[in-house]
Amino acid sequence: MPEPITIITVGAGLLGLMTQLARRYFALAKEVVDIVLGFIALVLSLPVLAVCALIIRLSSKGPVFFTQNRVGKGGKLFKMHKLRTMHVDAESASGAVWASKEDTRIVATCRWMRRSHLDELPQLINVVKGDMSLVGPRPERPDILAELEKRYPQVRRRLAVRPGITGLAQVRNGYDTSIDAFRHKLEADLDYIERSNWSTELRIMAATLGKFRDKAAH
Repeated sequence: MPEPITIITVGAGLLGLMTQLARRYFALAKEVVDIVLGFIALVLSLPVLAVCALIIRLSSKGPVFFTQNRVGKGGKLFKMHKLRTMHVDAESASGAVWASKEDTRIVATCRWMRRSHLDELPQLINVVKGDMSLVGPRPERPDILAELEKRYPQVRRRLAVRPGITGLAQVRNGYDTSIDAFRHKLEADLDYIERSNWSTELRIMAATLGKFRDKAAH
């Protein structure tokens, strides 16, 4: 009869292997689901995008869409797409800054797009391309990420998965507005990475629907 220590060692090894296989299967399946649902959502959102684009065109000079470098999985940079709700060259003098309530950089007639998060819809293109996921930690700008690393060295752990359009941090705490507030976002993101499963994904997606009338958004 095997020694107890042998049984424990073998059992722990099998449990670890099963956990790795389960996470790998989940990650692969999630990529497929992201692309399929992302494409369907993109097609369905085209009428809304058209209306928003017309309002932006009539309200402010400049392009309708806005692209920005963000840090993706493994630290790889990618171009993230958004509807342009800010004035052109809004950060030309200040550089990257945190969002705030009544942000003067935002075009007045486009503020509702920010509050409803409709300005994020073009990121469905990033999902279809594989740069982003529907659910995951929000991608940071390279300069802001470098600033955050000085205060929170563990922030790089967020790069273990693809960034998302929505995430546990957004439905739990809303969007962060400062380095101090970021710690709550980091806690939620790391919790999501450790506990990611289909149940968590569905709960986050369901909670995100309520954010389309998010009065706390900027």
